[in-house]
Amino acid sequence: MPCDTAAHAGRTRRGEAAPGVLYAGIGDEAGRGLGQQIAALHSLGWQLIELRTVDGTAVADLDDAAFDDCVQRIGEAGLTTACVDSRIADWSRPISQGIEADLTELDRLGSRCAALRTRYVRVMSYPNDGWDEESWGAEVIRRTRLLAARAAEYGLVLLHENCAGWAGRSAERMLRLLAEVDSPALRLLFDTGNGAAYHYDAYDVLTELLRQCPEAVAHVHVKDAVGSGDSAAYTLPGQGTSRVASCLRLLHDSGFAGVWSIEPHLALRPHVSRTELGEDGPALFAEYGRHLERLVAEEVLEPRHHDARKERPRAGSDR
Repeated sequence: MPCDTAAHAGRTRRGEAAPGVLYAGIGDEAGRGLGQQIAALHSLGWQLIELRTVDGTAVADLDDAAFDDCVQRIGEAGLTTACVDSRIADWSRPISQGIEADLTELDRLGSRCAALRTRYVRVMSYPNDGWDEESWGAEVIRRTRLLAARAAEYGLVLLHENCAGWAGRSAERMLRLLAEVDSPALRLLFDTGNGAAYHYDAYDVLTELLRQCPEAVAHVHVKDAVGSGDSAAYTLPGQGTSRVASCLRLLHDSGFAGVWSIEPHLALRPHVSRTELGEDGPALFAEYGRHLERLVAEEVLEPRHHDARKERPRAGSDR
């Protein structure tokens, strides 16, 4: 039966970020092929993989033989799937395109997520395409109700990411989406670095989310950046302006239990058609993971570093 990866989080083992929190990584940020993805996670000693594409193909679009091979190889590698990153309501599917492709993808993922032993499917909330704000929001909520109801039939939980879409950049809208859909099949995925690309302060949004509804965030993507919009440049965690350590500390202090999953964007950025990884993809991925482990140990879990950073903020640091 499908399992909630948070249920594994109480076990002390390699790959644990903190009590109740495990590390994972979006595999195709390390390599196009599943072998590269698995090897990169093994090099870190992590046991959770987040799936988006295999050999450049979305999980829902893999043919049956390729998908069965994927499930077998992940199992033989001793990995568990933390989440499947779908294209449902994402940056490639604006509000003007309708919901049919999203329902089809969700139906396809219903059985596939069961085979992968995960309940979690990443979604967004439809970028605008010339609609007025009121109509856009109303239609997003209507569609998300339909999607959450369908997800519930499969035993899935949709994780809305703070990225492209109506509810992507505002704690108020994220919480409104949760409240108006009103389904246990919808929770939030918080990405620490998306504020850079979409012109908002992710730390401030997270602070408000956790203040009003600490249990709303079920999954976390870790990335960091400098600059904003199309000029955003992605960095190792803690070296940009996204206040990654501060975000993770907020989550830790709020009692978050689940997964911190790396999405480095150092070599791969699908939403700007940067989809070809070089030979250094796995090495960059592993470096990113090790850097995050050090950041968490030194600046998230160790209080004296937090106090020192308050007294001596550094230019270009995580503050």
